[in-house]
Amino acid sequence: MVARIYKPAKTAMQSGLARTKEWVLEHEPEAAREVEPLMGWTSSRDMKSQIRLEFDTKEEAVAYAERNGIAFRIVDPKPRKPVRKSYADNFRFGRVGKWTH
Repeated sequence: MVARIYKPAKTAMQSGLARTKEWVLEHEPEAAREVEPLMGWTSSRDMKSQIRLEFDTKEEAVAYAERNGIAFRIVDPKPRKPVRKSYADNFRFGRVGKWTH
């Protein structure tokens, strides 16, 4: 089973970069999920899918995987372009969009 080492992206509810600086090691699923017929819940027999380890650096995560004999692949993060806007831009002269309330 292969583990994935990646840096998580920020959530849609998050404006800052908290909890996006650490690296995560997660095991990829061995088997497909199943729908339980009585209640309709989704379940899995794979216990390793519940493990999520967090590391400060990519090197620590790689060292842990190598030390414990875990096959892994590294997913490098895509760089974010900086967002440069301010509240004053809403009232700027020559603004492109229409003013609506």
